[in-house]
Amino acid sequence: MNAKKRKKSKTHSDAIGAKKVAALVVDFEELSPSEESERLHLERLVERSFYTAGKALQRLRDLRLYRNTHRSFDAYVKERFGYGKNNANMKILASSVVDELEKVTTNGGLILPTSERQVRPLTVLEPEQQRMAWREAVELAGGGVPPSRVVKDIVQRIRERSPVPNPFRVGEVCQIIVKDNPELRGKGGCWCIVRSVDNFSCTVDTFDSEYNLRPEHLKSREFTDFECDR
Repeated sequence: MNAKKRKKSKTHSDAIGAKKVAALVVDFEELSPSEESERLHLERLVERSFYTAGKALQRLRDLRLYRNTHRSFDAYVKERFGYGKNNANMKILASSVVDELEKVTTNGGLILPTSERQVRPLTVLEPEQQRMAWREAVELAGGGVPPSRVVKDIVQRIRERSPVPNPFRVGEVCQIIVKDNPELRGKGGCWCIVRSVDNFSCTVDTFDSEYNLRPEHLKSREFTDFECDR
């Protein structure tokens, strides 16, 4: 009696298992050529959404298209998009990095970043170093999109190989030098105050915004400590 029950129970269990396996077998539906094309187009939009946002924010800022409702770009993006001070500027800077990386992908066929997190570590490097670091990260990822931690590790190694002392100090008055930074377009010669100093960059305040800049984009006005504190 018990043996029969055990046999029946085993058969029932096998049937349930077979149903589960069958449920995992899915017949995928083929897409038409136009649907395949639309899918690819939409996927690229998703992948480049952070880039598109950065470029839009840059144009809003550079043309001061917020001036009919807000006195500053920071106040505008805070109220309109809920972005903090650094958030909008980082998106703008990240989109500029992608512009640099496109110079590599055009020639070498490398894949572009798909998220802002992958780009952030690159913002502290020179354009040539950005391209080199991204190429190395893609290679480590087997030709695919590298996770942000891989990019961060590579950037750290590059910075350790070529440390550059930061000559600025908190409270120092400087002028902005645009050079090759598109984020600073229209800001050349503007005065700013150094708010914080890191090993390889400074956070500065201008009359209407905040930027995280490398030392080569700043020129000290060479005021004395007493004059800077006044």
